[in-house]
Amino acid sequence: MKVRAATPDDVSLIVSFIQKKSEFDRNIGAFSGVLQVSEDKIRRTLFGARPFSYILFAEFSGHEVGFALYGFRYSSFAGQPSLWLDDLYVDDKIRSQGAGAALMAQLAQIAKENDCTHLAWNADARNTRGLRFYEQLGAEVTEQHGNRCFLRWVLWADVQQVDKVDG
Repeated sequence: MKVRAATPDDVSLIVSFIQKKSEFDRNIGAFSGVLQVSEDKIRRTLFGARPFSYILFAEFSGHEVGFALYGFRYSSFAGQPSLWLDDLYVDDKIRSQGAGAALMAQLAQIAKENDCTHLAWNADARNTRGLRFYEQLGAEVTEQHGNRCFLRWVLWADVQQVDKVDG
């Protein structure tokens, strides 16, 4: 499993993964809206002069099988950033083969390199498989509102531990 950063040449691939993620969320009842993403929006907001977020791809046998969309937040009280994971998606046929773990390991490394206090995200409570995966990583659900679980992961001391998780 290989992880790489997205490039401007990946815009249509990014949109396709966002569409797959929205369908996954729709199937578990976590999304009922209308996708408003477009290649032009992705090009402007992720590859413009000031990128608002970043994308990683997991590759297996030369094909992209998963993606993570993330950005940074800043805490004035901590005087440090944290990393916010907005989306993590792995194609269903490749799940439990290490793509999710590889993406999370790379995110942990990026967070460590940028002196982040933690990695945070939210997940739907109906995504039980995903929540088990995050729990295996050592992430904690810090609060829950309805079906929305808020997770936090602090693992900078031993980033390699994530390689032991089957994601």
